Amino acid sequence: MAVVMRLSRVGAKKTPFYRVMVADRRKPRDGKFIEKIGYYDPRSSEKKAVVDEERALYWLKQGAKPSETVKQILIREGIWQKK
Repeated sequence: MAVVMRLSRVGAKKTPFYRVMVADRRKPRDGKFIEKIGYYDPRSSEKKAVVDEERALYWLKQGAKPSETVKQILIREGIWQKK
């Protein structure tokens, strides 16, 4: 099973809000997932993102591939450097 870390949209129309998910890459964007590890709010002034560092590092060590956006969030939060 190929595991990816990606965003899943949960916001209302024209009000995006995303959850950072760990999922099988074959599943749809908002479909079944393995674990929620954080969230991302692009509409806030500082583009607020909260990610569970311990779980993110665990999944990265297990071989999960982050999407480009999730990778940028992990870099900004300082988690990517600890990998």
